[in-house]
Amino acid sequence: MIRRPPPDPQAVAAGERSALARAITLVESKRADDRKAARALIEALLPRTGRAVRVGITGVPGVGKSTMIDALGAHLIEQGMKVAVLAVDPSSRRTGGAILGDKTRMARLAVAPEAFVRPSPSSGTLGGVAAKTREAMLLCEAAGFDAILVETVGVGQSETAVADLTDTFLVLALPGAGDELQGIKKGVIELADIIAVNKADGPGAQRAAAAAAEYRAALRILVPHDALWTPPVLLVSGLAGQGLEELWAAVMAHRARLEGAGALARKRREQNTRWMWAMVEERLREKMLTSPAVRARLPDLEAAVAEGAVSPAAGADELAALLGL
Repeated sequence: MIRRPPPDPQAVAAGERSALARAITLVESKRADDRKAARALIEALLPRTGRAVRVGITGVPGVGKSTMIDALGAHLIEQGMKVAVLAVDPSSRRTGGAILGDKTRMARLAVAPEAFVRPSPSSGTLGGVAAKTREAMLLCEAAGFDAILVETVGVGQSETAVADLTDTFLVLALPGAGDELQGIKKGVIELADIIAVNKADGPGAQRAAAAAAEYRAALRILVPHDALWTPPVLLVSGLAGQGLEELWAAVMAHRARLEGAGALARKRREQNTRWMWAMVEERLREKMLTSPAVRARLPDLEAAVAEGAVSPAAGADELAALLGL
């Protein structure tokens, strides 16, 4: 098969959508030659990165993340901004591809020339989230996008990975007057820079206001993860387009507070280090799974661990020994 050459960095920097899409496909590839080409591409474009507003968005399934992102992105485009959305999908274990297809639920952004929507498979590992989505984010910044919205599926530990990718972490919540605190993990609330109660329109307005009061009360008894900032609790509606201006104002206020204290640059430096280690962990996992010695021993060892003949710790020690660790 004839492989296409890597995309031209200048084409990506010029905002050519096909070049950007090919560049993201390149950084998501696990081929050794593609990985080398991706590294060279990222290095060439690094001077053009770092200026975008990076926002992570999470929430329980059904909270309306895609609808909210579609509405918020459209609002930002009306303000003259270019918006990129990276939707971190759970990966299909069979194909490795993204399985949610959020692009189909963002009707306005999917057709807007000022927007770019990309479902990104997590590859089944947190390191995959941190590495691949981080590189895609840098490529979008280099292509001239002003705001990068990174959506997580809201399950597992991917929220932590996305919080480590972004400057501001937004948690969307459902109205429910008490039930909402049962439906979302305390740890996610502790990560939040902003909490927005969605679906606060029409008949749901009263329940949303009650839910917001519950969250404000909960935040008063939690230790803030950032001494510089107290997370606001807002009322929004993605479907009705309500509260979007106030929501983005909170994002920019948080960014201004971090920049004013020198914390934004420090946060991004710390993220760079964590991203490096996430990629190291991913490389080690790949090396283990592709090692001939490991592949020969793995079926029998997994069966022995599953049957209780070998403890998981002993199995891990044996695999590490096969790699000389």
